Amino acid sequence: MTKTFENIFRREGVKPAIVEGDSFHRYNRTEMKQQMAAAEAAGNTKYSHFGDEANLFVELEKLFRDYAETGQGIARKYLHNDEEAAPYKQPPGTFTAWEPLPESELLFYEGLHGAVVTPTANVAQHPDLLIGVVPVVNLEWIQKIHRDRSTRGYSTEAVTDVILRRMPDYVHYIVPQFQRTHVNFQRVPVVDTSNPFIARTIPTADESLLVIRFANPRGIDFPYLLSMLDGSWMSRANTIVCPGGKMELSMQLIFTPMIMRLVERRRKIVG
Repeated sequence: MTKTFENIFRREGVKPAIVEGDSFHRYNRTEMKQQMAAAEAAGNTKYSHFGDEANLFVELEKLFRDYAETGQGIARKYLHNDEEAAPYKQPPGTFTAWEPLPESELLFYEGLHGAVVTPTANVAQHPDLLIGVVPVVNLEWIQKIHRDRSTRGYSTEAVTDVILRRMPDYVHYIVPQFQRTHVNFQRVPVVDTSNPFIARTIPTADESLLVIRFANPRGIDFPYLLSMLDGSWMSRANTIVCPGGKMELSMQLIFTPMIMRLVERRRKIVG
């Protein structure tokens, strides 16, 4: 999704500050393994990256609040691999130092917790535009199984254990966010995914439909979107269904005017 929005920002001359959700994990890769081992030794087999204990939700809310009030804030980067880590002369799986955001007109966050609400943090109250992107759960599992087997060398059984460990936090922290988003994109396969643990291939975009739901359909030009997204139709008064390969185009069409309204409002305020 980031690439699509970077294209919008570049085309429209918008200066974004881009923040990745992984940068607000509480622990680096080594520390997280230690925390998971300690939790399991204490009888907690449900400890995961999705939950409150493993993330800095209060700090994430502070970033969003500070940016909303001042256009400034601090963030860091999580270095996923050797290529990302090399410029910082750090090992992969670590964080860079906290630094001020660059001068920008808009904060773009891509991660798992942009609309999370807990007893100690309400991240969802600050963003102007919340976007949910999620496959149906069986497709999500197929993607994870194939990714972890090919890139991490995990067995199907090991990935299944990870899925089961994450499930309580997924239900309590991830799923509720989609009732707070302004626009949801969900990819729905039209091939059999009834047993994701034996699926040999990941359903392609051409083997999927894209369901786009608007929380508030007022002001959305549905006839225009239907004319531009070939093969699309409306399944409900606030929902468009289109071929799976149309995700990038649909995002460009839907979010370019929304982003420009936000940026132009900010430019007027700044003067």
